[in-house]
Amino acid sequence: MSTRTLMNRVEKMPTMFNDLLRPFNDWFEGPIGFTGRVSSMPAANVNETDKAYVVNLAAPGLSKDDFKIDVTGDMLTVSSEKEESSERDEKEYSRREYSYTSFSRSFNLPQEVDKDQIGATYDAGVLRLTLPKSEGAKKQGVKQIPVK
Repeated sequence: MSTRTLMNRVEKMPTMFNDLLRPFNDWFEGPIGFTGRVSSMPAANVNETDKAYVVNLAAPGLSKDDFKIDVTGDMLTVSSEKEESSERDEKEYSRREYSYTSFSRSFNLPQEVDKDQIGATYDAGVLRLTLPKSEGAKKQGVKQIPVK
């Protein structure tokens, strides 16, 4: 067997193992993984229109007061921290439950975003961030570059 053939086989090994183990990775890394805890990182959808970028974060079970939204330089950070505890005394047992959920998600802002006009609303479990484009960015169209 030539060295080249051996190298080709070795290079393919990680791919073969990844394909073989993929179903297990989904189980370990899914929303409810090996630890049995639900992941609290909200899914994000980003859409661009002519006038703005719109970011929707799926964050059910929170209230608008649970969010902290910061802009530092060209970085937008959305974070949340929520603690809950309940205590029940019933006939023959006492139960106390405690829950703590937090997340922090950051996005690099494009240069054309007007940082002073960023807005946020929370409705039906979805945090919607509107990142308006500056006036100069809105007016710029597609410019064709000729090849010489």
